[in-house]
Amino acid sequence: MRIERDGSSGKKVLVTAALFMGLSHILYFKQYIKGILYALLEIFALLLIPMFVKGFQNIITLGSPQPELSVRFRENSIFLLIDGIMMIAVLLIFFVLYIKSIKDAGNEYKYFCIYGLRNRETRNSVRTLAAKSFPLIGMAPAFVLVLFFVVVPLIFSAAVAFTNYSAPDHIPPAKTVDWVGMQNFAALFGGESTWAGAFVRVAVWTLIWGFLATLTCFAGGMIAAAVLHETKIRIKPVFRSLFILPYAVPSVVSMLVWKNLLNGSFGIVNRTLMEIGLIGQPIPWLSDVWICRWVCVLVNLWAGFSYFMLLIMGNMTSISADVYEAARIDGANKFYIFRKITVPLVLYQTMPLIIMSFAHNINNFGAIYFLTGGAPAVADSTMTSAGGTDILVTWIYQLTMTLMKYNYASVLGIVIFIVMAPFAVISFRNTKSYKEGEV
Repeated sequence: MRIERDGSSGKKVLVTAALFMGLSHILYFKQYIKGILYALLEIFALLLIPMFVKGFQNIITLGSPQPELSVRFRENSIFLLIDGIMMIAVLLIFFVLYIKSIKDAGNEYKYFCIYGLRNRETRNSVRTLAAKSFPLIGMAPAFVLVLFFVVVPLIFSAAVAFTNYSAPDHIPPAKTVDWVGMQNFAALFGGESTWAGAFVRVAVWTLIWGFLATLTCFAGGMIAAAVLHETKIRIKPVFRSLFILPYAVPSVVSMLVWKNLLNGSFGIVNRTLMEIGLIGQPIPWLSDVWICRWVCVLVNLWAGFSYFMLLIMGNMTSISADVYEAARIDGANKFYIFRKITVPLVLYQTMPLIIMSFAHNINNFGAIYFLTGGAPAVADSTMTSAGGTDILVTWIYQLTMTLMKYNYASVLGIVIFIVMAPFAVISFRNTKSYKEGEV
């Protein structure tokens, strides 16, 4: 079919490409291979229309009660939700390819207007076409894997927050799951006083825990690094190795060991303190809320300060000796040099890692769960399953594994993402090292 080189046929080319994928390539540019491939994609998508419609229906309805059937043959609302989300993902892939085919037709027409050549595919050889298509072809498997194994599960997890997926009345396939809008958010954020109170308590402790865990580990690492850096003794590598040992031991093992050591009944810490006469009765290391929280911070310090120690020691060795020598000539003492030179330079280099460490501690499941299990229990623990040392991520675990409140757990997951993601990004972008383009 005829097209003009003056640009007047551009609309016709795009409309034809929009009507059916690959049609412009076949009719106007004689690119039969490319056009047929695009056409086959659309034909495949058209054949999937019944599945797309079914997927949308599944998402909207989440199935219907079928009391006449045995449980094993009833519709599973969760499976229907996952299937619907996957159908949307497939439709998204097709939509991206559809838009690309239209843009590709427009680019071919621009090439025709400039050079007057229609069959660019043949003239430029298959090698040129393959070279230009290689990035797209190479990235396609990774894109598909990320879409179905990362994006789809994330969307599913978020979608559960807007359902009543919870025990005992809405666990499929025995019972169906329904959309409830913002009811779960309202219940956790003020609708139900018990749940709202538990959420505020856990959220505040999570932030305090994240701050203290990061601050103590950094301060401990800084002090240890400064001492080892300044000392002149020959066995400095021995001390460095001893300090690294807690970090080398798996955190799960360390937490379980400390849990036994601090046990109120048979723990060796209480037994030793009582035998030497320092205490008259066992200290409730893991049964008193406030003592237990401080124990969590201190044990985490023991396990995590060595990471910052190694990091800071590496930064200290990179500081020019001329800087320290100039400060000594000006009469500065060691403490002043440490406070005005060492600390600012170390912070300059490590601030992004400190921010990431804070984000890590906010979600540090092992440090809390394997040490205390979220205990001790508080007033609302029976109803909410949130203990005195539970942070948001361990509470999510308790909600799913103990109470089967998947909807509330999903809400908490969304809250963690909304709070932590912007905080981490904004804090990182405001660091001096990032602004100066060094990270």
